[in-house]
Order: sequence, then structure tokens, then C-alpha cells
Amino acid sequence: MSNAVVFDAYGTLYDIQSVADITEDAFPGYGEIITQVWRIKQLEYTWLRSLMGRYQDFAAVTRDSLAYTLRMLGLVYENEAFERVIEKYLHLDLYPDATVALTALKPRKLAILSNGSPDMLNALVRNSGLDRLLDATISVDAKKIFKPSPAAYELIGEKLGTAPHEVLFVSSNPWDVAEAKSFGLNVAWIERVTPEAMAMACVENELMAPLTMFKAIRTQMDELGFAPDHSVRSLSELPGIA
Repeated sequence: MSNAVVFDAYGTLYDIQSVADITEDAFPGYGEIITQVWRIKQLEYTWLRSLMGRYQDFAAVTRDSLAYTLRMLGLVYENEAFERVIEKYLHLDLYPDATVALTALKPRKLAILSNGSPDMLNALVRNSGLDRLLDATISVDAKKIFKPSPAAYELIGEKLGTAPHEVLFVSSNPWDVAEAKSFGLNVAWIERVTPEAMAMACVENELMAPLTMFKAIRTQMDELGFAPDHSVRSLSELPGIA
């Protein structure tokens, strides 16, 4: 049994697609494309800033990637609309099975390790009620470099006092899974989209929707030489393997 279970936040415990309603409300007709390009650029900016040695926290990255997206689409906007969309990142929806799954995993130590900045994560955890279940909310800001840098995963042992083999790390993001496994953690991948479903979605439509494109490039296991120890379809399966 693992002594600790550590979760990625965005896309794992919290549904990043839950920003879609607010993006559509703020920019009618553009909600889906904004949602998907924003997330793609948000991730790219974390990797680019890490490689460039030009760290800015995730709050800045999130704002910059949204600004890129709106500029790319040629959208003119008031500051109020921009801030309203950004604010949703402090109120993302939990996946429906998250609270029950975390409750069932006690008395193990439970934590989040996320690219999110401390202020963003603390607000998100508090707003969703997970502060009552988590023993730690760990931000990569302490290392000034984003996942999947190995330095980010060192924070787990530093904060929880655990060795890598004592930890089950949980993420839906394949790039996160690959480095967590490379680092020596036990890893569970939340495989919410099967390869079969993904292949079918890609061939069934003459034009690929933005959400389908996002899933195609961000939800399937990457060819990086590291596979998860466990592949599950939902958070509710975790108590059976932890």
C-alpha cells in the first residue's frame, strides 16, 4: 500500500473543460476554440519558459496564453471580459468522483503537485472544498520550473518526507505520467479517452472539432519510453490500486 497519493490538479482532479461555458458567454461563437487553444498554449508556455530559463508563475502563463488566443482570433475585448474568463481558473469544476475517491484513500497522505501558482491553487482547493481532505498543496513555484522537470517532482519528498517508491502519483496528462515514472514514482494514469474512441472520433468527421484536436494531441500516452504502472478510467478506481 502506498504511504501517500499525490495528484496532478488541472485535468486530473479539476476539469479544465469547465471553462468552456464562461469563454462562450464572454465571446459568443468562439467558446470552444478559445478553450482548446488557450489550454494548448498554456502548456506550451510552461515548457518554453522552463527551457528558456525564463520562469514566470502559472498565473502569468495563464494570462499570457489567453491573451495569445484572443489576439490570434482577432477578438477585441474589454478588460472585464478578460478578467471574468481568468477568474474561472479559481473555480474550476471538480470531476464528479474526486471528493469520494480522496475520502476513500484516507488515511494515506494526500497532496496535489501542480504547475499552478500558490495563490491559484490555494484558492481553487478552498473553493472546491478539497482543503478538508488534502495534507499538502504543492506548487512548482518553489523550484521556479514547471513539470515535467525532475526538480518539480523532488518537491513531493521534500514536503511529505516520502521516498519515490512510497508514493502513488496520479495524473491524466501523459507527459506528466512519463516523467513521474522516470523519476521513480509509482504512477496511475487516468485514461479518460481510450485510443479506440479517439481513433473513431478522428475518422468519423470530415472536419475535426477543436476539442477533438485537443484530445488527439493531449490525452493519449506519449512515445517517451515510460508507461504508467496502472491505467484506470476514473478517479473512483484508485482506492483499489493504492
